[in-house]
Amino acid sequence: MTIKVVRGNPTPEELAAALAVVRARAAAASALPPGAPRPRDSWSDPARLAAQHVPSAGPTAWARTYWPA
Repeated sequence: MTIKVVRGNPTPEELAAALAVVRARAAAASALPPGAPRPRDSWSDPARLAAQHVPSAGPTAWARTYWPA
């Protein structure tokens, strides 16, 4: 596996931390039995994007439809 830094100038510590994360993820993925479904990351869950509450009607309801309270 080859990893190339294409932008920026990371310190050796930053590069080591990034590589540790990549290696840990690769090790976790390879530890799964063949054919087993991979765990779904929470950032890709569509429910995360859904509104948590519906704004109540009123003169400022239009502003609450976009900005969370």
